[in-house]
Amino acid sequence: MRPSADERLRRWRLVLGGEPGAEGTGCALAGQDAAMDGALAALYGGGRSGGKDRGAGLGASAPSVARWLGDIRTYFPSSVVQVMQRDAIERLGLATLLLEPEMLEAVEADVHLVGTLLSLNKAMPETTRETARAVVRKVVEDLEKRLATRTRATLTGALDRSARISRPRHRDIDWDRTIRANLKNYLPEHNTVVPERLIGYGRAARGVKKDVVLCIDQSGSMAASVVYASVFGAVLASMRSIATRLVVFDTAVVDLTDQLDDPVDVLFGTQLGGGTDINRALAHCQSGITRPADTVVVLISDLYEGGIRDEMLKRVAAMKASGVQFVALLALSDEGAPAYDREHAAALAALGAPAFACTPDLFPDVMAAAIERRPLPIPEA
Repeated sequence: MRPSADERLRRWRLVLGGEPGAEGTGCALAGQDAAMDGALAALYGGGRSGGKDRGAGLGASAPSVARWLGDIRTYFPSSVVQVMQRDAIERLGLATLLLEPEMLEAVEADVHLVGTLLSLNKAMPETTRETARAVVRKVVEDLEKRLATRTRATLTGALDRSARISRPRHRDIDWDRTIRANLKNYLPEHNTVVPERLIGYGRAARGVKKDVVLCIDQSGSMAASVVYASVFGAVLASMRSIATRLVVFDTAVVDLTDQLDDPVDVLFGTQLGGGTDINRALAHCQSGITRPADTVVVLISDLYEGGIRDEMLKRVAAMKASGVQFVALLALSDEGAPAYDREHAAALAALGAPAFACTPDLFPDVMAAAIERRPLPIPEA
């Protein structure tokens, strides 16, 4: 149903802002509409009205910001609140106010807020730390509920199919591969294929079947990716058939594998920001590989290398030559591809390791393809 002319005018008035009747709409706002306009004006301001400058600002005091946060949660849906909070942090420099416990209790928690908190981790006073952990835990638990079940199901199937056997039981026959392998035995008069050779996939027995190494760039631009990767790392670590390692890096390398049972501990063990030394991080990962043919290395980075570029590429080539499945993700988030080093991405693609941005919903399929040594489901640019 199309909105009425008055409703369209009201919406334009909220978009344009200004005093009543501003921008030639002739539409005055009252009640909740006026309050919504005030909340928007405090953040986005801009323009001129009645000869006076109209600028954005929430004032210098934490109480005024807390009131504004309460207002936007009253007037707007959660998805819009999260965008407005993010804009307030970026446009009005409110990050430091998040170090106050009462402010954290007022915000709408999401992945981007977690990234901001992690970047403030070292400056966070002890009085705020427990509140911050509670905020981060809420987001992490919500992500786990959304992602864990499908991830486990998808990868369990991939592990089963990766254990190919030549004398399968009937229920374990891979009919697609069996038919393709026996096309030479097609009998046109009977319109059938004689399955001279059966191909099946055995059910994954207990014990570790695959090793997965998540190597995560913790530079500031990768904040959302760090959050999602930590959650996925915890989910993978909970699977008995997968041995998971998690490594984060900037110019230093930190192995957080022993904290994988709690992704919140992993996240507070990171240090967002700083330089990047991908080669050093990959060297650390490579040194721990004992079963290359059964190992998947996932590098999550924008590929801006501050270390030795040629050594990094040689290291990737060596891992692939040894049998390692190497996956390069420019991002693991819902935001698409960030700014990234296109020259390095092209060099990796030439080695057979195309770099692409991956959404959290696609990640289980990417991992399943890597485990089965199938072509990766690379999204269209």
